[in-house]
Amino acid sequence: MERPVLLCGLGRVGWRVLDSLRAAGLPVVVIDIKADPNDPRLAGVTAFKGDCRRHELLEQAGIKDARGIVIVTSDDLVNISTALLARKLNPTTRVVVRMFNQNLIARFGGAVKNTVALSVSALVAPVLALTAVTGDALGAFKLDDGPRQISELVATEDSELIGQRIADLAAAHGFTPLAFVPVQGDPQFLLNVNGSATLAPGDRLIVCGPPAALQKLLQRLRGDLLAGVKWAGTVRRWVRTARRTLLEVDLSVKIITPVLFVTLLISTLTFRYGIGTAWGDGLYQTVSIIATGGELHGENKPEWAKVFISILKLAGAALVAGFTAILTNYLIRARLGGALEMRRVPDGGHVVVCGLGNVGYRLVQELTAMGERVVAIDKENDGPFFETVRRMGVPVFVGDATVPEILRQARSDSAKAVIAATSSELGNIEIALLVREMGPKQRVVVRLSEPEFAEAVREAAEIRHAMAVPALAAPAFASALYGDSVQTLVSAAGRTLVIIDLVVNDADDHLNGKSLRAIVLDYALLPVALSGRDLNDVRGYRLKVGDKLTVVAELPDYERLLRLQRPAAVSRVVVDTFPATAMGVLATHVRLQRGCTVEEASAIMSQLPFVLNEGLTRGEAQELTEQLEREKVVTRIE
Repeated sequence: MERPVLLCGLGRVGWRVLDSLRAAGLPVVVIDIKADPNDPRLAGVTAFKGDCRRHELLEQAGIKDARGIVIVTSDDLVNISTALLARKLNPTTRVVVRMFNQNLIARFGGAVKNTVALSVSALVAPVLALTAVTGDALGAFKLDDGPRQISELVATEDSELIGQRIADLAAAHGFTPLAFVPVQGDPQFLLNVNGSATLAPGDRLIVCGPPAALQKLLQRLRGDLLAGVKWAGTVRRWVRTARRTLLEVDLSVKIITPVLFVTLLISTLTFRYGIGTAWGDGLYQTVSIIATGGELHGENKPEWAKVFISILKLAGAALVAGFTAILTNYLIRARLGGALEMRRVPDGGHVVVCGLGNVGYRLVQELTAMGERVVAIDKENDGPFFETVRRMGVPVFVGDATVPEILRQARSDSAKAVIAATSSELGNIEIALLVREMGPKQRVVVRLSEPEFAEAVREAAEIRHAMAVPALAAPAFASALYGDSVQTLVSAAGRTLVIIDLVVNDADDHLNGKSLRAIVLDYALLPVALSGRDLNDVRGYRLKVGDKLTVVAELPDYERLLRLQRPAAVSRVVVDTFPATAMGVLATHVRLQRGCTVEEASAIMSQLPFVLNEGLTRGEAQELTEQLEREKVVTRIE
């Protein structure tokens, strides 16, 4: 019997992790303080009711023989306690633990052997950010040269995809097909996707590629002709800032400031035309009298000038004292943060993030890393991430995003997208509806908890990007059971696909020296990256120490590779005919494959058909025939 996986916690995330573990075909034992073994949702699953921190309950659930334990309660202390107890009871089992505390995530995983700590916010933020920027994302993973997005292309009746070959589309837009689901016929996955197939109405194509490349195609398919345009608008932003700043200034400040400047102007004109001083000297003497009451040696001045200077001294002292008092009082009470933030808000093409909790903060990080302009809105100005986000250069408005005026100040109507990521699902729905009122075609990404509710919102309210966060994060918890090399799991057309980093660590690694092409064929792997090399130029390449190969595979095939299950070596390659031009190349192959002399190779080649090599895996045989076909040698695999 296959060793089970223990799942501790059946909250919103826990139920979705259970679904992912079931989809992967893994036997599961559940421990939850409120678990009901008669719950129909737990059909086929062994369930224990109780506190997962009790060692006798863990032992009863089978921790000592478990292949792994996934701990996803909503309490960090409970999760850490259970993880440490599980490690004590089974020193070798894989431990996957959910964490809220951002500082503990990396440290805990590094301190406890064979343990990985995951954060829901860190897992879902890349997908939500890519959805906001591109309009569609099934999943995301990272390569050395940047992120990759997994999206679905649907060939509608009037789509530009109709009649195009899959291979031509992939070359034109820089993506890799993962699955092809035709309206008529069976789905095709990974290596079996027929690049020569042409798309018909209703066909679906699941692909992965750089977000920037996919974004342009997805926007065209949706008809977003000007999506993502970032207007310069510098002057307009300054005008908005000045206008709003003036509106927020107290009336007393508005009165005394013009009076002061009018006094300066009248006095400067009097000195210039009445006494005959230069413009500069007139302004200098005016300021000196008003600001310092300085003596100008006016004994030789006309009588009227002496009276004017005296009045100016008295009026200046009163004006300066009044202006200083009123302005100081205003600045102490003023809240100009919002007005100053207005200057940094683009006129369009930015992304508005509502809510700066764990998810919101991660979203800001992801979006800024992608080079997007971001504007944030949060209710509180004393949150844990508020000042950090501001120091990142992101404008932050303090206010309730469910208030239309706040959304207008953030220019939500002309933004590339608005992400409602607050902790209130009702608030997120309200934000989405308000934004849709401002612009019916505006893209809104809504954070929700329940997949069923998210689906209802998508269908009934026509909010296409209502996304259930637990459902997005759950596959990563399941994939973490297979090791740190698994980036994520993706559900595509009813199959579970896994994105893996295969690293050749040392000379004893089972991948070292193996043919890349043979491994890909034997384990049905779809390569997407190899240590920065161009995958179009790896013919005959053999893996070496230090290589990192990122592949997509179906979960059963990855498990075969993980368990080092070598494919059956029962294939042989038979040569039927060959042209005279290929004789030299073929003779070399015969000598290498059969380990014979030149004379023996000639004798073998003279008797067609002949067996070139046998005892090969299917991948090794296929690679050998592909090499010979380039020389016009006709072969077959038996």
